[in-house]
Amino acid sequence: MRIELAVAPGDPQHPNEDYASVALPASGQGGSLVLLDGVTPPEGDYGCLHTVPWFTARLGGAMLELSVSHRDMTLPEVLAAAISRTAAIHRSTCDLSHPRTPQATVVAVRWSDETVEHLVLSDSALLLTGADGSVTPVLDTRLDQLTPAVRAAREALRALPRGTPGREAAARAYVRSVEALRNAEGGFFTAAADPSVAARAVTGRTPRSEVRALTALSDGAGRWVEVFRAGSWRECAALVAREGPQALIDAVRAAEAADPAGSAYPRGKARDDAAVVYVEP
Repeated sequence: MRIELAVAPGDPQHPNEDYASVALPASGQGGSLVLLDGVTPPEGDYGCLHTVPWFTARLGGAMLELSVSHRDMTLPEVLAAAISRTAAIHRSTCDLSHPRTPQATVVAVRWSDETVEHLVLSDSALLLTGADGSVTPVLDTRLDQLTPAVRAAREALRALPRGTPGREAAARAYVRSVEALRNAEGGFFTAAADPSVAARAVTGRTPRSEVRALTALSDGAGRWVEVFRAGSWRECAALVAREGPQALIDAVRAAEAADPAGSAYPRGKARDDAAVVYVEP
């Protein structure tokens, strides 16, 4: 079995909001991986005393423990229970109904000798490399399928380079339009304080014999494909398999450094937290 992980903050002066982990049960049979990408709240109050890294550490830790020790639970059940457990820790001190309450995107995989189970919620990605070398991206595309008004607000924002007049107002307008659709019908879903979102995740099962490798990516690492268009998902998986997760993050950092203002490749953050998990089970 080969297991490699790499994580890197977008800004070394700020804590990394991503979470990545792998666990193997004491039985030696199978294993689990969990990758979370914490959602950075806009400036201002978000109803919680705790930081996003605090949240992702607890949610990710709960998911990992439950997925390994309760193999009778499905991955949506694991996610729902982990959300409930995490919410219970700070419900008495924080407003968990606040739309900006700490939350995260999710990738989870659990494998045994017979089956590989997967779950993806929001815009992190999972790449399944088949026994024949083919790569199947497992993506939750709802964030890319928002209303025309939201897409128009995004394009208006991207048309304004950083530092130009009107960009801050355009950014606020775009954030408001996206927040109105977060964890709402017709919008997209992230793991926050409501366990029912677990039922909204993209899930599936694949025979173990058909899976050669698993590559989980936060969107900060996935921007190698989705933002910088440096290669396909298959080429992304091949890069990680050949050179390791850190090589992908290094390639993303080089692309970010070559376009610091985001003029050639518009994006919400000039540099983003990045996490990659690679497993050959």
